[in-house]
Amino acid sequence: MEQPQGVDWTVLVLTCQYKDSVQVFQKELEVRQKRQQIPAGTLLLAVEDPEMRVGSGGATLNALLVAAEHLSARAGFTVVTADVLHSAWILILHMGRDFPFDDCGRAFTCLPVESPQAPEEALVCNLDSLLDIMTFRLGPGCPPGVWVCSTDMLLSVPGNPEICWDSFRGARVIAFPGSPAYALDHGVYLTDSQDFVLDIYYQGTEAEIQRCVKPDGRVPLVSGVVFFSVETAERLLATHVSPPLDACTYMGLDSGARPVQLSLFFDILLCMARNVSREDFLVGRPPEMGQSDAAVAAYLQGARAQLWRELRDQPLTMTYVPEGSYTYMTSTSEFLLNFTLPSGPGAKIIHSQVEEPELLEPGSCVISCLLEGPVRLGPGSVLRHCHLRGPIHIGAGCLMSGLDVAQSEALRGLELRDLILQGHHTQLHGYPGRAFTLVGRLDSWERQRPGTYLNMSWSDFFKKTGIREWDLWDPDTPPAERCLPSARLFPVLHPSRALGPQDMLWMLDPKEHGGETLRTWRASWRLSWEQLQPCLDRAATLVSRRNLFFCQALRKAQHVLEARQDLSLRPLIRAAVREGCPGPLLARLDQVAAGARDPGVAARALACVADVLGCMAEGQGGLRSGPAANPEWMRPFSYLECGDLAGGVEALAQERDKWLSRPALLVRAARHYEGAGQILIRQAVMTAQHFVSKEPVELPAPGQWVVAECPARVDFSGGWSDTPPLAYELGGAVLGLAVRVDGRRPIGARARRILEPELRLAVGPQQDEMAMKIVCRSLDELQDYCQPHAPGALLKAAFICAGIVHIRSELPLREQLLRTFGGGFELHTWSELPHGSGLGTSSILAGAALAALQRAAGQAVGTEALIHAVLHLEQVLTTGGGWQDQVGGLMPGIKVGRSKAQLPLKVEVEEITVPEGFVQKLNDHLLLVYTGKTRLARNLLQDVLRSWYARLPAVVQNARSLVRQAEECAEAFRQGMLPLLGQYLTSYWEQKKRMAPGCEPLAVRRMMDVLAPYVHGQSLAGAGGGGFLYLLTKEPRQKEAVEAVLAKTEGLGNFSVHLVEVDSQGLRLTLTE
Repeated sequence: MEQPQGVDWTVLVLTCQYKDSVQVFQKELEVRQKRQQIPAGTLLLAVEDPEMRVGSGGATLNALLVAAEHLSARAGFTVVTADVLHSAWILILHMGRDFPFDDCGRAFTCLPVESPQAPEEALVCNLDSLLDIMTFRLGPGCPPGVWVCSTDMLLSVPGNPEICWDSFRGARVIAFPGSPAYALDHGVYLTDSQDFVLDIYYQGTEAEIQRCVKPDGRVPLVSGVVFFSVETAERLLATHVSPPLDACTYMGLDSGARPVQLSLFFDILLCMARNVSREDFLVGRPPEMGQSDAAVAAYLQGARAQLWRELRDQPLTMTYVPEGSYTYMTSTSEFLLNFTLPSGPGAKIIHSQVEEPELLEPGSCVISCLLEGPVRLGPGSVLRHCHLRGPIHIGAGCLMSGLDVAQSEALRGLELRDLILQGHHTQLHGYPGRAFTLVGRLDSWERQRPGTYLNMSWSDFFKKTGIREWDLWDPDTPPAERCLPSARLFPVLHPSRALGPQDMLWMLDPKEHGGETLRTWRASWRLSWEQLQPCLDRAATLVSRRNLFFCQALRKAQHVLEARQDLSLRPLIRAAVREGCPGPLLARLDQVAAGARDPGVAARALACVADVLGCMAEGQGGLRSGPAANPEWMRPFSYLECGDLAGGVEALAQERDKWLSRPALLVRAARHYEGAGQILIRQAVMTAQHFVSKEPVELPAPGQWVVAECPARVDFSGGWSDTPPLAYELGGAVLGLAVRVDGRRPIGARARRILEPELRLAVGPQQDEMAMKIVCRSLDELQDYCQPHAPGALLKAAFICAGIVHIRSELPLREQLLRTFGGGFELHTWSELPHGSGLGTSSILAGAALAALQRAAGQAVGTEALIHAVLHLEQVLTTGGGWQDQVGGLMPGIKVGRSKAQLPLKVEVEEITVPEGFVQKLNDHLLLVYTGKTRLARNLLQDVLRSWYARLPAVVQNARSLVRQAEECAEAFRQGMLPLLGQYLTSYWEQKKRMAPGCEPLAVRRMMDVLAPYVHGQSLAGAGGGGFLYLLTKEPRQKEAVEAVLAKTEGLGNFSVHLVEVDSQGLRLTLTE
């Protein structure tokens, strides 16, 4: 089932405790909007809670007021009006309370997941996961209204939870299944048979919880997700002007109102539950409020009374998501289980580069880290946002976060177990600093439970370290308040030196360090965990995390390229450009390209540079495909042509720096980097010369013609896999047929020696008088051999590749010809097929020209050698291209050509033996239809190469399936299974379209649709885009029937239908007078 369309949020509000964090988290929302995780038109608001302790209900009311105020201003109102809610979809996300395991709170805690389908590479925070769930799972289909979602939980929701919104009014809570045992410490809903909420229990009795049990034996947990209809949201918003609820908003506090703590679930929603009486509601208090004096209780009672008046008549329903899951992000060691639960045989390595991954034990987890050297990590341990250099041994049950190379020394020689060590960025009176905290994994952060520190009782800790109670708490601190959050354990400033992890780690073995470490600790300015929270520099924390992420990402890019991994770097490139740091990525790509021993690695690195430049242009500056021969770039190109890769890369970078100022220049620079990559591809393909061999034969007499005639080719499976660089990076396999069209071999060439020391070239029909003729009497007239559109370029390149002419020689052309051959040559090529036919014309024509020329020059070249010679010629001609065309047209019959994923590039051909009589059956069922559309393969080729070098997952998968299907198709030929071949043919066309989107013109699609009932399968020839369509018809000899069907179809243009038969000879070479 397709993912439903996401909610187009009108406003997204993120509430946070600290004023200093508002701008930080606003930027984080904007980053996600730029990544298209949030709709472009959504109004983003990071909103400070009006007081530290207004509760989830007060934060919701304040956020709703701020959203309504902004929407009212946007609509042109001068006062807040609830009318703006009627066409608004509002999402309020609550950051919630401080979190011991992440300085940026539960919302920005990074999860152990990667999102390979995301357009930009990025860490996945809990906020991102919840945004996705709210936008694409829970929200779709809802009416205008207000969603409220806490970020203190981990949620999992199936693709379509099927929430019904018909005739909805009131409020709706979303519940997830949990065990009755788990519910003892959490909230649960009691509902009736129609899903109306009767009551909400928090830490209820066993009897209460049993009343909530569903037929599946589980209970509906309070998840922190609520939806308010417009009507209910209006009622709630109306309370902001009346005391005491006005004190929940910034307006009330600015007016001097006394703050009130309000719970979203146990104040706002509870008054809507059907079984709750007014008397019980007014005397109750939310669990998050705890014990308080009578005055506070009376104040709260007034607030509850107002809520009862406004909301009591609003229905409260529940949607239960039985296939979903809910986990509260606790402040206990259970939190680590969410990261270390095994999902495979080894450790989880997420957005990290690890030099020795074998040292990470199963059940461990590494998120956004760079680990150099031997770093051993035990089971149940987590490393986050760390750059460490071994040797380091971190044992079981640990969490390490925010540590860098400078702190690695403090960890050496230790084997840490069941410990949580974190590095923090701080701002103390305006000065940035670093602090380090160390706690035990088993320590309790709750005030009500027996206190521990470093997994031992306080008394044992005092005895072990020499620290005393008065070091940690003031003498007048009540015993009940003497707990881990309030203990002044953590040094933040020392009068004479910088602090490090060692200023906490000494507590693990005080005797080894003597009394000096205790004296140093006492001499430091220390804060408790609670005192530290307002001093945390969350902006610096996020910047540090982002820098480390890109640091490891650069290592990843280098490793992916050098290890030739089929992993796309495009999401990383987009992220680097979006975050404003393309410079380091360009420098690393230069480094990889310059140091590469493999031309394929270097070419891919240059293609990645082109992608970076194209991304920097942000969709402006013109098309990526275009010319790449600006004179300013010729110097770096010349280095590459001469084999000086390092010099060429350096010169490219120097030139690149001049083209970064505006999008048009960036796009042109990207084209030239792709041009540089083509030089390296050309050099790789030219290794095929290793397999070009010649044997001397008797020189034909002057005037005697050597005639080469060739069939066309039809590709049945595997095309594109023969195209460099796929042919030598992935390895290619193409099944092709040599075919006569209307009984004729349509492609040919003839050559002969002449007495005059010149070259006579003719291109066109076999009738000599209709051909285009060129005479070359000097080397200068051959210089455009590498410009494919120049008159006679292919023929000129053939003379050079055949070794008849040496274009760089100091000898004039006349002297070269006279010395070696006693005269010149005449070469004439022809094709009876239309330009852009898709039947391999140009490559087969090159093979025919080379074969005729070589024989006329007294050399015999075998067909397999000729296949490699054509590869060389097409690189000299700079048209590029693969090997399937010459394999298909020069070799006879039905065959599979293959090349391995290696250099030098070698093509091997296997002729396919088919059952007796099958060739005739195939001839009876195979037809060609000329579509009347000319194919533009060069642009298609550029797009395919760009996608391949980007290693787009769909393209890599499709390329592999092309190779695999070619082998399956060969087996179908061996078995003589015509219907199965038709299926492969149709599948092959789908593969071609995935490889080169846009290769199917509308007229061709119309033609294929009308022919579909009459064929086993069909495909456009070659790369597609036009040219010939070939059909495998269900009935034999269907030429007239196909013509009749197409004649009745409007808008097809000048089509024609042709007979086709398998050619059993391939290239035929004859000598005539």
